[in-house]
Amino acid sequence: MGRGDLTNAEWDRLEPFLPPGGARGGRWSDHRRVINGVLYRVRTGVQWRDLPERFGPWETVYKRHRRWSGDGTWKMLLSRIQAAEDAAGGIDWDVSVDSTAVRAHQHAAGARKAPPAAFPERGAAHGTNQVDPVLRKLGVRLAEVVSSECLGRSRGGFTTKIHLVAEGRCRPLALVLTPGHHGDGPQLERVLEQVSVPRAGVGRPRIRPDSVLADKAYTSRRNRRYLRRRGIRHTIPERLDQQRHRRNRGSRGGRPAGFDSEHYKKRNTVERAINRLKGFRAVATRYEKRAYIYLGTVTLATLMIWLRT
Repeated sequence: MGRGDLTNAEWDRLEPFLPPGGARGGRWSDHRRVINGVLYRVRTGVQWRDLPERFGPWETVYKRHRRWSGDGTWKMLLSRIQAAEDAAGGIDWDVSVDSTAVRAHQHAAGARKAPPAAFPERGAAHGTNQVDPVLRKLGVRLAEVVSSECLGRSRGGFTTKIHLVAEGRCRPLALVLTPGHHGDGPQLERVLEQVSVPRAGVGRPRIRPDSVLADKAYTSRRNRRYLRRRGIRHTIPERLDQQRHRRNRGSRGGRPAGFDSEHYKKRNTVERAINRLKGFRAVATRYEKRAYIYLGTVTLATLMIWLRT
């Protein structure tokens, strides 16, 4: 076992959820070796062609990562691990929301405008490349699933922004990608809608945290109304210009937003979760042309954080 590879305990937790394979003439080669190859690349950021020979052909490793990023296998594995943690009471539902900008390498640009024909569309079963016939009749296309490659232009070059929800133990619960120039506040609803932790037994997935902490970038009336409508307590500081505008309106300005400065100190959990994510070099710098493959890379890094903390 090499440095950074899956341990026996980690493999035992993942193996039951993986597609069957490894048999003679079967579709999949050894899952553990291929996953270790993907982990090596995510951890070091090397080019796929430079993977050590002990992981097998680099094409096999890359294609497996590409397929599992598209059909939701990495996300499914993350959900299963989160469900097990939640069943054991290991998730702190006092969550924090923030984002981080990631520099995109120049090689991340130049993707074809037309989507790749082999990309699994929305509705594909986990670990397969088959589309749900119902969604096929509705005409769901890849262009509707991935409308942008999430590359934003800036003076420094291309950037991508990762918006995330982190639980109280510094582990990401949900992820969303946008171009780097997009603001944080408008993405609050979108990233919170991605929170969905399945129940270990019977019941709907848990989608509502106990409380949300966020910085001033999220202090809009729309965000506060959204959180109140869902019954989620929140601690978000109010910007100075908002306070001044409210006072100038007098009684029509309404009451000031409540703010617990002591509770707000816990918001550093999302910053620490971002630091953990950027410990993976393929996350700290984006090399993938396709946004869904990069999202799979970030999801796999998140999965390893959950397995190892």
